[in-house]
Amino acid sequence: MSKTRFTLSRRQFLLGSAVVGGSYLLPGLRNAVWAAGSDAPEKSNIRVGFIPLTDCAPVVMASVKGFDKKYGLTLQPSKEASWAAVRDKLTAGELDAAHALYGMIYGLQLGIAGPQHEMANLMTLNNNGQAITLANQLKDQKVTDAASLQKLIASQAKGSFTFAHTFPTSTHAMWLYYWLANAGIDPFEDVRTVVVPPPQMVMNMKMGNMSGFCVGEPWNQRAISDNIGFTAATTQQIWPDHPEKILATRASWVHENPNTARALTAAVLEAARWIDASDANRKETAQVLAGRAWINTKVETLEGRMLGQYENGLGQRWQDAHGMRFFREGEVSFPWISDGMWFLTQMKRWGMVQTAPDYAAVARQINRIDIYKQAASAVGGISVPAGEMRSSTLFDGKVWDGSNPAAYADSFALKRS
Repeated sequence: MSKTRFTLSRRQFLLGSAVVGGSYLLPGLRNAVWAAGSDAPEKSNIRVGFIPLTDCAPVVMASVKGFDKKYGLTLQPSKEASWAAVRDKLTAGELDAAHALYGMIYGLQLGIAGPQHEMANLMTLNNNGQAITLANQLKDQKVTDAASLQKLIASQAKGSFTFAHTFPTSTHAMWLYYWLANAGIDPFEDVRTVVVPPPQMVMNMKMGNMSGFCVGEPWNQRAISDNIGFTAATTQQIWPDHPEKILATRASWVHENPNTARALTAAVLEAARWIDASDANRKETAQVLAGRAWINTKVETLEGRMLGQYENGLGQRWQDAHGMRFFREGEVSFPWISDGMWFLTQMKRWGMVQTAPDYAAVARQINRIDIYKQAASAVGGISVPAGEMRSSTLFDGKVWDGSNPAAYADSFALKRS
């Protein structure tokens, strides 16, 4: 469980809320000042890319519920076919911002996920809510978890089994690699891995193209509903309250449009808070997302796991204490420096970078805490943590707190030079 502590004194809150002329303004008045005065957004129409996944919810609901208008913007959500398409359109300037994979943005910054671009993370969109699905054919071979999977893989020629994730430096690649390696399965030597866009995962498994995949919802639940696969592990079992998608853009875009970046972050942040405010809001969000314009699936495929109600396709049901979260009093949304650093440690672990980066410096360059604080102040009533790091214990017992990233990256028995 996350051990993050949040502290915000009354004085800090007031200082964070000051906007113009030393005045302390109520949120509604403050928003009106920003929308109408010298701090008005440089751009009013903002094109934001998204992939049809449950965790695009804050971006979608910011538009649907009109939070964008409150901050002087009109969001134009743009449904994209793959993460590669998001990357290409974002870096080419066809998208102003995007619902994006944490690891993809860091990969772009390092030049290992495409041509190098200076990137920016404005806020975290969600924690948790992804999963590793295995094909029902494996269940028929008595494989139900990582340990039994390892025994089966060890009995076959290397590369006999194929697993899919969504992008070479994606969060899903990192969760899949971490889970496999913890069971003694080398993700680069013992199995074959391929990239498949999220909406195509279930169909590819049905066609027999892979034995397992790691993806976001609702595609894991869809595999169960279609009787194609079962959930072997949720990603929150690997790392409770892990970072997942982010609101990403280019560093140059923030430099050219600082007021717009703040307004966009505020609108999406307020939408995230609204979603997490009640189960009724989550149900409404599921109803919206199920529509053809967004995910285009059955509401029941979305709603259960969005409410933390899980089944694994093996006869087990539970209420997940670490289901998908979008706000959780601001703890989710804050762009923790340690979160970004973790993805860098895994890129180093798996040989995606040859030498250790300056972990903290890279993360501080990408994660725009300054913009986030301004947005939190604009929304009002959102606590900002006193520090930039948080501490978590992963399922293998390793503690990650960002204090010694080089040692952490080198501490794994299974790694790639």
